[in-house]
Amino acid sequence: MSTLAAKARFPGTVGRATCRFCGANLRHTFVDLGVQPLCQTHIEVSQLNQMEPFYPLQVFVCENDFLVQLVEVVSPKEIFGEYAYFSSYSDSWLAHAEAFVGETVDRFSLGPSCLVVEIGSNDGYLLQYFVKKGVPVLGIDPAANVVEAAKRKGIPSLVRFFDEQLAGDLIAAGKRADFVVGNNVLAHVPNLNGFVLGIKTLLARQGVVSMEFPVLLHLMEKNQFDTIYHEHFSYFSLLSVERIFADQGLIIFDVDELPTHGGSLRIYARHAEDLSKPVSGRVHEFLRRETEAGFAQLEHYLSFMERVREAKWNLLECLINLKRMRKSIVGYGAPGKGNTLLNYCGIGRDFLDYTVDRNPYKQGKFTPGTHIPIFAPEKIRETRPDHVLILPWNLEQEIRSQLSYIHEWGGKFIIPIPTVRIEP
Repeated sequence: MSTLAAKARFPGTVGRATCRFCGANLRHTFVDLGVQPLCQTHIEVSQLNQMEPFYPLQVFVCENDFLVQLVEVVSPKEIFGEYAYFSSYSDSWLAHAEAFVGETVDRFSLGPSCLVVEIGSNDGYLLQYFVKKGVPVLGIDPAANVVEAAKRKGIPSLVRFFDEQLAGDLIAAGKRADFVVGNNVLAHVPNLNGFVLGIKTLLARQGVVSMEFPVLLHLMEKNQFDTIYHEHFSYFSLLSVERIFADQGLIIFDVDELPTHGGSLRIYARHAEDLSKPVSGRVHEFLRRETEAGFAQLEHYLSFMERVREAKWNLLECLINLKRMRKSIVGYGAPGKGNTLLNYCGIGRDFLDYTVDRNPYKQGKFTPGTHIPIFAPEKIRETRPDHVLILPWNLEQEIRSQLSYIHEWGGKFIIPIPTVRIEP
């Protein structure tokens, strides 16, 4: 049996504890965050007294290829059918996207005769900048509600999950991609082999793939356990991604290390047959850093759980001390990472009076599991809390700038990751 045929037997079967890349049995726990609700399923008032589903949030590491992954206990259709995350509500993320488009158009000479395809295109936050530069685009996203927002911006978009079949449909329709981009989408894919094969199929002969994802090197160094949730099926090192892409005939020829989401990696890949793009020294350097840090050794991954427990205890100790001093605490944001943090640490309305979010889609609802009410950001000025817990800590500077007015009454910020700290 060929490698590809063998891997087709392991597409991420629900509940099966086998590696979604190589099919090996998963025997080693990377971290166990208990049972949790889906992190983007915000609760309506009418649902507060209904049974809420919780699922195991246990992460494994494959001893063969060191791919860190969840067993698929929830189907992607259930997670992504309607999605509460709209990328355009972060100003810094939009600036990041616009800068990336400017660099990409120049570097790869993208113009009116090219096609850019974004997988996981969300509300058009990125493709809108390609359109402004006159480059034809196509967005692909499984969530109908965010695709509708993209279409209102004039972004041609499909409501589909991307796989080899869709790649074939696009080719049959006369479309080949000169540039395929996926920002923070690779982690959302249960069938990694089919997904990467689909990219290989869709990509023009001298086309380029760019994928951006939070990288394990920073997740572990900075104790970012809250970036783990059910919609993220896999967590990547460059070591593991390079192996997955190479297995489908795609070679990573360059990488950019980025500060986004607490530390991300942007990879650039091309067909193995395309020798016009030599492998950069940056690829070799990052692989060296990972190897020296222990990412080629199983023991390194098994050391993470203890640091996660310590972070939980420290955050709870901080909040308990503040509440004993009769301090009022509210949250900022209702992101996926925040809901993982709240549920793992058991932080509910006994600690946070409420949280706020700029996304109107979340306002008037409640956080999953912990049922903390979500308001518009103006609520903070109205109630003048003593402390604001920043749940999307990766946007700390943006949020502190937006809420600088809390200094008027001596308000302070609490930043929970990598270790809890209180700052004015």
